Amino acid sequence: MPPRVGEKAPPFTLIDTERKERSLKEFLGKKTVIAFYPAAFTGVCTKEMCTFRDSLAQLREMNVEVLGISVDSPFANKGFAQLNKIPFPLLSDYSRSVIKEYDVVHDGFSGLKGYSAAKRAIFVLDRNGFVKYSWISDDPGKEPNYDEVKKALQSIP
Repeated sequence: MPPRVGEKAPPFTLIDTERKERSLKEFLGKKTVIAFYPAAFTGVCTKEMCTFRDSLAQLREMNVEVLGISVDSPFANKGFAQLNKIPFPLLSDYSRSVIKEYDVVHDGFSGLKGYSAAKRAIFVLDRNGFVKYSWISDDPGKEPNYDEVKKALQSIP
């Protein structure tokens, strides 16, 4: 089961684009958006990460941190971040442990038997790491409702 609203988000430590370990606990104290995305360099994922990029100044005014997580390698995520000027951490779950922990595994992604990627999913956490909003899509072509995400963030004191 994915973490539900009101539950503590499962802790994790993943590798960023510089191959540095980053853990969820380092973002406690801020509101956090965890955005799972299926694959770097794909159309909808690019649009989603760029939408968060473009709203980052407004989000940071609300003391919000954004984390992108995919199963892509840190090298692919680095190229993706550089190409799209993504200023927030993109984390690599190449072992697929976090997508399993959050129950957002998309098996057979893009019709590739045996290949699993992250489902497109959003978890909004409060400053203590409790889930305040959750959205998971089985359709990798569907973007999150950014207004709902923003509203969830605004509801957190």
